[in-house]
Amino acid sequence: MLSLNGVEKTYANTGKVVLKDINLQIQEGEFICMVGPSGSGKSTLLNCIAGLELPTKGEILLDGEPIKKPGADRVVMFQESALFPWLNVVENVKFGMKMIGIDAKEQKDRAMHYLEMVHMADYSRYAVSHLSGGMKQRVQLARALAMDSRILLMDEPFSALDKQTTNILRDEVERIWEETNKTILFITHSVEEAVFFANRIYLMSAKSHTIAKTYEIDLQRPRHIEQKEFLEIRREILEEIRLQMADSQSA
Repeated sequence: MLSLNGVEKTYANTGKVVLKDINLQIQEGEFICMVGPSGSGKSTLLNCIAGLELPTKGEILLDGEPIKKPGADRVVMFQESALFPWLNVVENVKFGMKMIGIDAKEQKDRAMHYLEMVHMADYSRYAVSHLSGGMKQRVQLARALAMDSRILLMDEPFSALDKQTTNILRDEVERIWEETNKTILFITHSVEEAVFFANRIYLMSAKSHTIAKTYEIDLQRPRHIEQKEFLEIRREILEEIRLQMADSQSA
């Protein structure tokens, strides 16, 4: 479904290399997570897949077609909610659909369907300013799902939230992924979060800006962060990140 072949990114103004020789394949319906230290290129890679940036070398293909610009087939959910404060909840969810020409009835039906899915239907007429951080992220998730994109790109969507809210939203995203079979690429600093969600985890290197290691996660779902196998995988990945960071500092 999604192929990255020899993808590299160098910023011309600084000469800084942020991605180097990235090769990966993502199949329809997979939940993929990317982890790694700050500066390893995770968000840049997501932006290239979204079409918000173009790689310096290599190609990114969706269903065999090169990605050259943003498109409705790839929707991004950012760390900050990015909701429009002048629109109420349901109008925020309808906004993207309106931009791509979906008719008004379909907009309303889809918006309410996905607000129901994220348990925000009762707040459909609320002003965004009246929502908590967790509620705003639920609305942003509903807006992303309503676009019915091929891939949902999530860039640390829970990192600004408290632990209790994060745990609740993790369970919601897991449930929604199982219900919708949506292909998800999820960027996170939290190894625990990655092991909780992923079919496969890519570990990015801050030193080489490549994929340093790939972990296939075949734990039974639903996953529990206190189970022995979960903790063993989490410990293994954290140790690899620690070694990477030590190696980077000694270079």
